[in-house]
Parts: sequence; structure tokens; C-alpha cells
Amino acid sequence: MSADSPGERRGFRAFFANALRPKKSRQVLRKGYSASTPDLRAELQSRAGSDDIPPMPSLAPLEAHRLKYRVANAQLDTQLGENRDHTAMLHAIGVQDMSDAAANDANEIDRRPPGEPKMAMLPPDLWRRVAEFLNPAERASLAFVSKDFLGRLGPGPWMALNDAENHDYRADFLVSQDRALPHHLLCFPCARYHRRTREGFEKLQPADVLNPLFDCPNARNSLAPAPRHRITHGRTLPFAFVQLVMRANRFSPRYGIPVDLLSRRWRRDGWSHHSRYYIHRGRLLMRVVSSCFAPPDLPPSSQRMLLYSRDDYWPYFSACAHWRDGELMNVCKCALGHIPKPRETAGLQGLEHRGKDMVHGRIHNPNALTTLCGKCRPMRRCPECPSEYLVEVKLTEDRTNPKSLHFRHAIVVTRWSDLGDGSSPRLSPEWAACNGLRDGYDSFETLGKRTISGTFESSITDDVLPGQRVLSMNPKGKKLGEAGTGWY
Repeated sequence: MSADSPGERRGFRAFFANALRPKKSRQVLRKGYSASTPDLRAELQSRAGSDDIPPMPSLAPLEAHRLKYRVANAQLDTQLGENRDHTAMLHAIGVQDMSDAAANDANEIDRRPPGEPKMAMLPPDLWRRVAEFLNPAERASLAFVSKDFLGRLGPGPWMALNDAENHDYRADFLVSQDRALPHHLLCFPCARYHRRTREGFEKLQPADVLNPLFDCPNARNSLAPAPRHRITHGRTLPFAFVQLVMRANRFSPRYGIPVDLLSRRWRRDGWSHHSRYYIHRGRLLMRVVSSCFAPPDLPPSSQRMLLYSRDDYWPYFSACAHWRDGELMNVCKCALGHIPKPRETAGLQGLEHRGKDMVHGRIHNPNALTTLCGKCRPMRRCPECPSEYLVEVKLTEDRTNPKSLHFRHAIVVTRWSDLGDGSSPRLSPEWAACNGLRDGYDSFETLGKRTISGTFESSITDDVLPGQRVLSMNPKGKKLGEAGTGWY
């Protein structure tokens, strides 16, 4: 052996020198060709005509199965399981005329036969008798149909709308004139149309910001407030914005604003909120997600401070007008009680807990995922208005301090609501029910088995919520309101 051979070296330093010495297979390829370097290109050209070259390997079995599944289910709807053929859908639309663009066309030619001959068959006294069974708004609409009806009923129905007791009926009659006034907006406190001062640039503002959309003499009149819906603490949705969104969807964009302009994100009083809206079958759906970090093992007084506002004693999250009647607040308090409490690690008690964890092979993690019970886990639906609630406890990243990012438990309350068609605060039963202005609305009978949350999520994200039981928010049917103490 030569002196440079590793076998000739002895000692501790020689051992590490040989162990750390790079192998020949790890040597970096040098630029250029030497005499001992084989010419791979020439070898491949010489073997091009032979059969020694092995065939290209096929796909792995799992990847081949995935490719086959994608090709087979390319036209499959993941929600309904039906074959989604876009060509057939386009042909169906062309044959059946499923779009309502022709119905919304102002220049549509009415090919129906005139109805004046049939109306003349009945005497004028009979038409006056029929008008006695109608309210003032319906009588004015009947006189507005044609000149023949105006001649039979006279201008009396229109003159009656100017009376103070018929103020609401006057607004109901003017709702039907939205299509003829794209540059105006109906003001319900005044029961008249006002010219839009920010046409196309209307923007939703917080409740403490004066945001007039038109010049109204009752803009600062607290005795005649404009209709609005409370979203969260310090945030409201004026009915004027619901009118603008639904008019733009019903007629054309120049009548209002797109529905996406209503979505907002904001923070207040330690809570973060996110609102989003969607129009489904001519009605405005709203989703408000409110979350707040909650420490474990809160006493009842701290739970009230976390959930209720000190200004009006309403919840910080979004709630309908019937939130005091039922189990909504009890469900939120029950969810706060499921946040895990850290163990005491000092003294003999901490040693005992650690010993039990080591014996059973488990690790106590105070930031583990929380599982709710059978009371606070199901979704709740208000029986008196179209509103649904889902209370969750999620592990959320706390970014208040950028230098120390960590995860904490947060209570998340999500509300889905149906705000109606935007025609009128009185004529829209959904809007009136959510604001507590209408009695006798049965949400379980009206909505049926399809939930508002399922309709909203499937339309927005092409996905559905996990299966949740939908229970009544007020199963006992008690209506105590502020007189009761169970909500607090």
C-alpha cells in the first residue's frame, strides 16, 4: 500500500479524516471531456436502431386512477351528482327562453287583446262597489290602470292618498312606479320620490355617520326615522341600500348599485365582523360572521361583558329582533364553557396530572380543538323571522401583536337572514319579520326543509355546510322580551 492509502493511517485524527472524506460518486462533474469520460451522445446515436432501449415507464397506478377519474367525472356536478352537459343547457335556454330579459325589457310589445270591451260589460256602479272592498293603495292602482277605470272611479282614490291617515298606503302605491324613475329613490318617511344626489356612487357607512342619498326634509327628524336594520353594534343597513341593490337586479344597473358593494369587514369592541350579501330568487340574503377571542373558565359576569354591549344591552354579534326570546344567549354561554382550561402545573397536583398523562400516553394541550355539546352544537332558527344562527368555538391566530403570533380560542357566531325583496318595509314580510314589525310569521312553515345557510353557502362557494341539526331558537314559545331575565 502507498502512504496516501487510508488503510495506512492510524489514530483518532485519521479515523475522522477517513470518515469525512468524500466518496468518488459525490465528486462534482468537471467541465469538458477527458479520455476516461464516456461519450454518451455517441453511444445513444449508435444504439438508436437497436432494441436495447427500454420503453418509457407508465404512470403510477394511483396517478393513473386519478387521471381516469378526472376524465370520467369531468361533467359531473359535485353537489347533485348529475351529468353537467353545458351544450344541452345552452340549447335548453334557447328553446325554453328561461331568461327573464324579455320580461324586463321596457320596449316589449304587448300583444294581448285590449280589455276595455270586457270592462265595459260591467256597469260603473259595480266597479265602485268592488273598489269599496280595496284599501286606498289598491283603489289608486285600479284607477291608474287605464282611462276607462279612471272615468269610472274618478280622481277620488288619488285624492285620498294625500290624507295623513293614508300615509303608508301612499308609499305602497308609489312602490309600483320604481321602474319609471331610475334617477329617483322612494323615501318612506316622506312617501315621495327624491332625486338621487350620489347616483352610482352610494356607499354604505357606519351608523354614526350621516350618509344621505338624497335631499330629504326628514333626514334629521328623529320622530320620522328612515327604516333600517341593525346588523351589529354600531352598524346598520338602511332600507334605501336594499332598494338600490334590488332595483339594479330587477331592472338594470343604472337603477342602483351591485350587491357586492354592500360587503364589509370591520372591528369594534374586540369583535371582528364580516358581512356578505347574495340575491337568490329576487330576495336579498345576508350573512354576518362575528368572532371574538375568549379566555377559558369565564365567570357569568365576564361572559356578559364579552357578549353584550354596554350601550344598548344588545349582543355585539348580529341578531334579529327576537334574540331575547329563546336559547340563543344560553347557547353562546354554553359554548364559552367548553373552552379548555389550562391545568395547574405547580406542586404535587401538577406532578400527579403529568404522571397520569405519561402512563396513558397522552399530552394535555390547552390549545386543542374544542368539541361542543348537544345543546350548543346544532344550528338554531328563529321561529318568528327568517334568521339562522350557528355558534362555534374555533382555534384562531391572534395577530394583535406581530412579534408574538399564537393561536387562541375564539367564539364565532354566524347569522344568515333573508331580508326580503326590497319593495317596501311593510310589503316585504321578511324585512318586517326580522325587525319585529310583523307577527304571525312562521319561519319553519315558510322555509321548509331547505335552510337559508345552505342556500347561501351553496350559491357563494359551490359547497355546503356540514350536516347540522336545525332546532328552534325558542322551542317553548315564550315571548317575554325585556321583561324576562333568561336572556341576561
